[in-house]
Amino acid sequence: MGFNEFISKLFGNKASRDMREIQPWVEKVKAAYPAISELSNDGLRAASAALREKIQSTVTEERARIAELKASIENTELEKREAVFNQIDKLEKEVLEKLDKALDEALPEAFAIVKDSARRFAESEEVVVTANDFDRNLAAKFDFVTIDGDKAIYRNHWQAGGNDTVWNMIHYDVQLFGGIVLHKGKIAEMATGEGKTLVATLPVFLNALTGNGVHVVTVNDYLAKRDSEWMGPLYMFHGLSVDCIDKHQPNSDARRNAYLADITFGTNNEFGFDYLRDNMATQPSDLVQRQHNYAIVDEVDSVLIDDARTPLIISGPVPRSADQMFEEYRPLVERLVEAQKKLATQFLAEARTKIYSSNKDEVTEGYLSLFRSHKALPKNKPLIKLLSEPGVKTGMLKTEEYYMEQNNRRMPEAVEPLYFVIDEKGNSVDLTDKGIELITGNSPDQNLFVLPDIASELSMLENDDKLSNEEKVAKKEQLLTEYSIKSERVHTINQLLKAYTMFDRDVEYVVTEDGQVKIVDEQTGRIMEGRRYSDGLHQAIEAKERVKVEAASQTFATITLQNYFRMYHKLAGMTGTAETEAGEFWDIYKLDVVVIPTNRPIARNDMNDRIYKTKREKYNAVIEEIDRLVKEGRPVLVGTTSVEISELLSRLLTLRKIPHNVLNAKLHQKEADIVAKAGLSGTVTIATNMAGRGTDIKLSKEVRDAGGLAIIGTERHESRRVDRQLRGRAGRQGDPGSSVFFVSLEDNLMRLFGSERISKILDSRFVGFKDGDMIEHSMISKSIERAQKKVEENNFGIRKRLLEYDDVMNKQRTVIYTKRRHALIGERIGMDIVNMVWDRCCHIVENYTFEDAKMEMLRLMAIELPIATEDEFTKGDPEKNAEKCFEAAMASFKQRTERMAEIALPFIDFVYKEHPEMHEEHIYVPITDGRHVYQIPVNLKAAYETRGKEVIKSFEKAILLHTIDNAWKENLRDLDDLKHSVQNASYEQKDPLLIFKLESVTLFDKMVNKINDQTVSILMRGQIPVQEREQKNVKVAPDPKQRRPQQRYSETKVDLNDPNQQAAAQRDTRENVKREPVRVEKTVGRNDPCPCGSGKKFKNCHGRNL
Repeated sequence: MGFNEFISKLFGNKASRDMREIQPWVEKVKAAYPAISELSNDGLRAASAALREKIQSTVTEERARIAELKASIENTELEKREAVFNQIDKLEKEVLEKLDKALDEALPEAFAIVKDSARRFAESEEVVVTANDFDRNLAAKFDFVTIDGDKAIYRNHWQAGGNDTVWNMIHYDVQLFGGIVLHKGKIAEMATGEGKTLVATLPVFLNALTGNGVHVVTVNDYLAKRDSEWMGPLYMFHGLSVDCIDKHQPNSDARRNAYLADITFGTNNEFGFDYLRDNMATQPSDLVQRQHNYAIVDEVDSVLIDDARTPLIISGPVPRSADQMFEEYRPLVERLVEAQKKLATQFLAEARTKIYSSNKDEVTEGYLSLFRSHKALPKNKPLIKLLSEPGVKTGMLKTEEYYMEQNNRRMPEAVEPLYFVIDEKGNSVDLTDKGIELITGNSPDQNLFVLPDIASELSMLENDDKLSNEEKVAKKEQLLTEYSIKSERVHTINQLLKAYTMFDRDVEYVVTEDGQVKIVDEQTGRIMEGRRYSDGLHQAIEAKERVKVEAASQTFATITLQNYFRMYHKLAGMTGTAETEAGEFWDIYKLDVVVIPTNRPIARNDMNDRIYKTKREKYNAVIEEIDRLVKEGRPVLVGTTSVEISELLSRLLTLRKIPHNVLNAKLHQKEADIVAKAGLSGTVTIATNMAGRGTDIKLSKEVRDAGGLAIIGTERHESRRVDRQLRGRAGRQGDPGSSVFFVSLEDNLMRLFGSERISKILDSRFVGFKDGDMIEHSMISKSIERAQKKVEENNFGIRKRLLEYDDVMNKQRTVIYTKRRHALIGERIGMDIVNMVWDRCCHIVENYTFEDAKMEMLRLMAIELPIATEDEFTKGDPEKNAEKCFEAAMASFKQRTERMAEIALPFIDFVYKEHPEMHEEHIYVPITDGRHVYQIPVNLKAAYETRGKEVIKSFEKAILLHTIDNAWKENLRDLDDLKHSVQNASYEQKDPLLIFKLESVTLFDKMVNKINDQTVSILMRGQIPVQEREQKNVKVAPDPKQRRPQQRYSETKVDLNDPNQQAAAQRDTRENVKREPVRVEKTVGRNDPCPCGSGKKFKNCHGRNL
């Protein structure tokens, strides 16, 4: 017995400990269930309403106190507001803590209510209850509810995902386990067919009772819409509102209402983009999201692991767009690649003749040529074929080890003849001296593509005593400018080389009919709409494909999904394949993975991998296996790692006249239909490994008797999780089935990450084998899984590195978005202005001489320095001096704002009384700082009721939003540039991430100082230019709600807002609307009786505003 087995036997493994922890909760639910099941339908709904009231009443006092404090803010001095807001924040944390305790207490009863509701819908075609207003509203929108007098009749069938669905599910015990795990904020790993969607109804219902909102996150819009329609009636029966954000346009009232629902479904991308849009909003009415309370992420590994590598970005055109050099340097790179191809072919030919020689020196030379060919073009098919021959790969690996000794000391000698060197594992391409010489040609500047040693040259300049300080500065600027230009030039060449040598059309990307390059998701084969490769790689691919090279863009707002989901108060997830990534879930999200036992034992036969020498032999074996299984009457699901392989297998099956379906994952509805038919006898379905998530393959009795669903994997994926996902399609709820993977030595995983040990074993096994022979052994399968584990660790490192970069930006993002939200809502804007004034006063006192401080106070605060003598300024207590400056500045500010309100009030009174039709409108009030005139939109009614104070508040808000947005955009642009430029630090043996962290702090401090300077300077000088109160001077500002759908700013806010930013924020980021299933919606004629049962015509009741 091994040590791990001994420890497990002594203390129990993690799975058994998890079950022991959850079991008491399950027993409590089962104990509460009998009493709930005896209630009438009305009694059941009354119990859920009482539970909702009980949970929310636990925080009644705290919420009342928060409301009281918020109401007192307007009458509190600006300087004293911070303490009030700190008290509010503390109370809000207490509210969340109390609600969590109340939810734990309510869990047994809530779970019992949901389970019994499911039973009633499963056992009865109609569930009749006493109708309330909520039921009547539902009846006007949905078919499954009808009103008959004072009764509401809920039917047990409804439309979900375009299909008529009959409810036939009741929670069983292991689903209660899963529900408890999700409520506790953990990941529930449940096998395919165990009903994850039903499991989620338990914690979703419970947490929705707080009224704080629950988000259910899915991987695609079809599942979001389907699940909201499928599970929605169960929640609606108990008075909980349900909606799906993907059904509604961004920035619309409908989407805002979807977030106000108790339970909100949506895709991960749309939740993230809405967060970014909210932080680009210019009016409080533009905001759609509430506080991030509780989220359950379906297929959590796909969302938080796979999608986390690509940040969400809202971008627009660069105002100072530089000339792009991709098309200019494309011919040079094409010449370079052609020369390398010839060289690689030459080395490969040499290797073929020499590695089988009897002369030892010739064999050594042959393997060196083979290694050079590998470094030149590792994806070259003849090379891959040669490496699959017995002993060849082992020999090349030994050669590589020799040249990598002593920290790659001899590697330059090995790659010297090449034009560039490709590191496929590291996803990098590096030019050699020979390559630089080829593309430089006869150019007068032979260092055109050579980066200077900037550190050495700067050091030499610094030590040059012959130069004056001014000459040194000029020389440094010239040197840095030259370095920047050359860096961009070298970067362009490198990205073009990557595009030509490492990215293949119809594998990593596709080119659409309208000439757009679109990324293909390597996991699912889906086109990733709206995603672009970063760092100019996408433009390089566009240049390679000779389509339009899109202009460089700038980032307006960005966030990684990792940082977005870490904002939730409580986060949970569910999937069938999370255990292999448990370490990453804990390290990044602090999410524990709990494996939930299956309801019935798994009967699937998972066979050992079958290994072949070449891909050709492997695919022939796959076709033979499919043919055999079809003749046995078994359905076959063939998993592939790319769309290209799917199409190849489809062609081979067509030649053999074997009917089959190729799953087109671009249309989710089609995907669901194909997967639904994939369980029929003799049906062959080809799909990518991750396709079919969220859909189960159900088998008939005939198919079960024949042996169940057969899974054939045509290649091991880099991640064990993806292979498990494919295996999990069979063996649903105790169904029989089988799974087997076909592997060849030419596969990417074996080629890149197969160890030398595997190579030696396979070489010895394949000696004397005939064409088409295979190896099958558990030891080989385990070795392959170890290779997968290496890749997973590598990918985790890449994702963690990405997160570390984004964490730097996230700290800045949190500060800026908080300031921006304060300005937008207006509630805490006064506190922020006070802090800005205090910050500037401290900065002036601590960093300036007496004379400079006088000038700075005039420049920023528009007042004299309130310190009389230089002696008092230099020798006095800095904090007391700062306090004097602050008090003088605040007194001046209050005086100015009171004067503005006084001047504005007669004009407001005049317009309000003379134009009653404009009471709800926004009017423009011109305010100047002496240099610019800002047209500030002010709500007329609010300005009249507050006696002009609303004018001041609107002015403060507009200026703060304007300065924050401009500074943040510039900072993001600088961070993008910095992230690119710091990569060159690796040439100086420095960590780019460390340099990025240090430099980003400097950029952030600079940005904050700029925001504070500009805001304070404008606000402290604000005044209303005196004008005649004439009718013609009254300008009405357009309603922000009417502006939103136009996808641009109106002309009224040109001075304060960037129209490009607004256009970017308004873009529809939802998946293609054509993917929505076609179905007939319930329609009611305007003159028909309203379905709510009121007796009125529809046009006079629920159809009044339609």
